[in-house]
Amino acid sequence: MSSEDTLRVTVGGATGGAAVASAARAAGATVREVGPAGAAALEPLAFATVGGRTAVHARVAPADAEPLAAAVAEGRLPTDGALEVADGGHEARPAFSHPTLSTGERRVLARAGWADPADAAPLTDGVHTDSDAVEAAVREAGLRPRGRGDGATVDADAVHETWDLAREASGDPVVVVNAAESDSRITGDRLLLEADPATVIDGALAVARIVGATETVVLLPADADLAAARIEAVAGDRVEVVAAPDDFRVAEPTMALESMEGADRIEARRRPPGPAEYGLFGRPTAIHTPRTLAQVVALVREGTVGARADPGTRLVTVSMDHERATVEIPTDAPLREATGALGTPEFRFATVGGRFGGLTRSLDTPANADAMAAARLGTEGAIALHGEDDCAVALAGRRAKLAREENCGRCVPCREGSKQLHGMLRDLYDGRFDEGRLTELGRTVRDTSLCSFGVAAARPVLTAVEEFGPEFRAHAEGRCPAGECP
Repeated sequence: MSSEDTLRVTVGGATGGAAVASAARAAGATVREVGPAGAAALEPLAFATVGGRTAVHARVAPADAEPLAAAVAEGRLPTDGALEVADGGHEARPAFSHPTLSTGERRVLARAGWADPADAAPLTDGVHTDSDAVEAAVREAGLRPRGRGDGATVDADAVHETWDLAREASGDPVVVVNAAESDSRITGDRLLLEADPATVIDGALAVARIVGATETVVLLPADADLAAARIEAVAGDRVEVVAAPDDFRVAEPTMALESMEGADRIEARRRPPGPAEYGLFGRPTAIHTPRTLAQVVALVREGTVGARADPGTRLVTVSMDHERATVEIPTDAPLREATGALGTPEFRFATVGGRFGGLTRSLDTPANADAMAAARLGTEGAIALHGEDDCAVALAGRRAKLAREENCGRCVPCREGSKQLHGMLRDLYDGRFDEGRLTELGRTVRDTSLCSFGVAAARPVLTAVEEFGPEFRAHAEGRCPAGECP
């Protein structure tokens, strides 16, 4: 066995990769535990590199690891049953051709599924050592936030504007890495922290230097034990990790801060002032998602790509039935490019933006905030594909029910409006449908709610009525064109 012959095993989430890595190590191979690759339906993956070529094996069980490890230990490339065999693999990730492994670009995801998550090289050689260069690059590009956790809406401040406010406000600034996203359809933040925590922390430390923060805090879901361990491995005491409650609302920036302060009741805060001026315990707070911080690092290291008004790439988790993958596409690429990670899926419509995403028949919209907002889609980083048997009316009803149950109750438009939206959708099944009134109510909730929860909560209903108006009328007549509703 050459010293370069290696078996990489993806270890992340609940895929069982740790058991595979242990079995392979016991069989005598040189094993590297790497983070998830974004290919949830294929993992755990094993990348066997021998003699300048790499064989990829998918859905590897511990029993499968032993023959793979034995082959690598003997200097043989295990090609039997391989998903794919590609040239390269010692110095850099090969150019794979399988759709899930090849779709999109890999700037932010460059190390995901290939590099050792415990490798702190990005921290020792990272961008935070030259914060002036970071700020100049981000300011020049006009980088905008990514994800619900830092308010990635079309009217959100550019990242550098948040830094300016935090730096100029009175008090001791703090940086918060908001990874509290609990929507299972949006996996980009957790993926980054499990696969490449050093790059995310690198970006966070750069921001801390820019705004003059003395503390950097990472807010994680309570069940993100693996992400927490990997952050600690690369960052040590440079950051503090705090557990977030299992609550869908908490990803919203001000509700995230409320949870960190130990509030008994999690409610959105009135703005202004925003978190950058009055945030965690009243301190100026630069709050960013892992996806935003990784974009900061990629921008400095690799330059600008994508749409000029919303530069960079976007991590998109695309799912259909039990298939799911997280890929990275430039912001000027159409959203349909992300669906290539699932091959050539056939779908009737898609929901773009997670639980409160917009319904659409077309994915030709570019993956930037302005284009998606104009198409009334969510920018949170998820595309769910729905087949011929899926009912858009029923889906809108489930989302309205979620909004009714999960809203914080702070403002009347969201609290009462979500109840009324859900009630009007239930009335459909009793033959009552007033499209104008339903649309007016949805717009009122969207335009007058206190925080992004309410703004987004009306989106599924409004886009469903716009795209599938005839199906709403059919339900009022007692028919479900998709056949899902009884």
